[in-house]
Amino acid sequence: MDVESSIKKAYEAILGGDYEQAIGRFEEAIALEPDNGAVYYKCSITCARSGKWQKALHYAEQAVLLDSEHEEYVYHLQTVKAKAMVSEAEQLLSQSPANTEHALSMLIEASRMDPLNMEALLLLGSVYASLRRYDEGAAYAREAVRLDPEHAAASRLYTELKRKSRALRAYGHRSKRKRNR
Repeated sequence: MDVESSIKKAYEAILGGDYEQAIGRFEEAIALEPDNGAVYYKCSITCARSGKWQKALHYAEQAVLLDSEHEEYVYHLQTVKAKAMVSEAEQLLSQSPANTEHALSMLIEASRMDPLNMEALLLLGSVYASLRRYDEGAAYAREAVRLDPEHAAASRLYTELKRKSRALRAYGHRSKRKRNR
């Protein structure tokens, strides 16, 4: 079998909803032409669509190593890295005790790498809320709402964080006034 046939069969599998078979076909094409960055890129996209983030990351890195001139390969690698960082941050937050500071730094980096990653923005808002850093959380939630004004969870989070931020400021002002009397 040649590379083009493998790629064609991979696309047929994708159209049929069989991402596992598609990945297998792309891997066949990679074995036949290991210096073809385009095949690694296509395989990485398919892995990402099926939630296989470590595999997607591996193939995206290979595509960029082989052909760093393609901006779409570099952009795709950044988005895959960001998604992998968000997944790792979620794991850190689910541990007991949570490694919040490390997760927070990973989420900030993920949102920098992929500013359109809604999951990173929402998690940042939630993590800052858990730390009672409402203004910082609201900024990330606001960015999520700006990206998708119809996103209900982002809107709720932003509204809640703004309310808590105002309440915290009002409480701080009342406390200062009482002390000054």
